[in-house]
Amino acid sequence: MAYFTLDLQDTVYLLTMIDGENGNMLDDAVLDELAQHLDTIEADPAANRALVLASNHEKAWSNGINLDYIRSKGMPYLFEHFVPRLDGFLARIAWLNLPTVACISGNAYGGGALMASVCDFRTMRADRGRICFPEIDLKLGLSPVMVECVNTLPNEQARWEMVMTGRALGGDEAAARQIVDRALPVDALLPETLALAAQLASKDRVAYTRLKRLLRPRWAKFAPQARG
Repeated sequence: MAYFTLDLQDTVYLLTMIDGENGNMLDDAVLDELAQHLDTIEADPAANRALVLASNHEKAWSNGINLDYIRSKGMPYLFEHFVPRLDGFLARIAWLNLPTVACISGNAYGGGALMASVCDFRTMRADRGRICFPEIDLKLGLSPVMVECVNTLPNEQARWEMVMTGRALGGDEAAARQIVDRALPVDALLPETLALAAQLASKDRVAYTRLKRLLRPRWAKFAPQARG
């Protein structure tokens, strides 16, 4: 089963999650396919590239870790295998060698919210979908990598409230509180996100990557595991 499509639109890679009926949830098969696409993107030698991470489903961007899958493996699998593996992917996205934009068209919960957080920019549908860190209500913790994902968000008070209360924010509020950069009408969401990504892709890729990594020095310690 395919979980993504990858298209190159001029200078912008559009990586679209296509398992929205199942919440675009994360398990080993999803991460296997994601690794292949990230390999393709990272290996592209072009000087001008950007990445948009999107979903083709109006309700689900990504609902995070597939807990039914984890339960089928046994909960120790979550902590001993899956969380370390997911950490690698989150670090890899944070450290990617090109501009990244999360185009949040529906709910981004848990691991989905973490994945959006490590993108360089975030756009979100204004009238539908929420972004949420529900771990407090699931009685789950956050790994050091996941904590760094949250801390990448610019508004300290908003991210504290989201983690400590499990409160979900809609697009307009998320934009007002600097959790996302823009909240947009549904018809404008993808076109404007692609336009933003194209603008970012016009910057020199090497210079952009260097500056991004300089501005995110705490991610350097996770770089060795940033392969997933």
